[in-house]
Formats: sequence, C-alpha cells, structure tokens
Amino acid sequence: MEGQDTKNSARAIALAFLGGAVAGAVAGILLAPKSGEETRRALRSYARRAEEEVLEKAREARTALDETIERGRHYLEEKKADVEAAMKAGREAMKERIGKGL
Repeated sequence: MEGQDTKNSARAIALAFLGGAVAGAVAGILLAPKSGEETRRALRSYARRAEEEVLEKAREARTALDETIERGRHYLEEKKADVEAAMKAGREAMKERIGKGL
C-alpha cells in the first residue's frame, strides 16, 4: 500500500504544479500592464521555464520509478528463492516419508 500512497502523492504534486503554472500564466496575462510584444515575450520565457521544470520532474519521476521497479524485482527474486527452498524441502520430506513406508 505504501507504493499506492507514493503514486497518489506524486500525482497530486504534479497536478498542483501544473494547476499553479496555468493559474500563474493566466493571472500574469490578465494583470500585466505590458504591451502585447512584451507579454508574448514574457509568456514564451515562462513557457520555457515551465517546460524545463516539467521535464526535470519527469526525469525525477522516471528515476524513482526505475528504483521502485528494481526493488520489486529484487523482492520477487527473494520470494522465488524462498518458494523454491520450501518446495525442495517438501519434496525431500515426502521422499523420506515414502522411503520409510508411511
């Protein structure tokens, strides 16, 4: 369940970031006492910065996802080894019981 909390938290952060970016852009356009050219230039600059931030967050999310996948693989390998050991022990116990004539 911890993974679900992390996933939901990451989504909430991403949505809050994007919502804030849109609200800031709209407020900037509506409240800016600049000429059209200045406003367009400011918006392009803002869009570039926002894009860079989104790409950085995407890279961070990808890194976190890769780490989570690797931990999951390691966990599955451990559990597979545990199951294989239990199966082997069970087979040996059955052979022993059969060998004793029970």
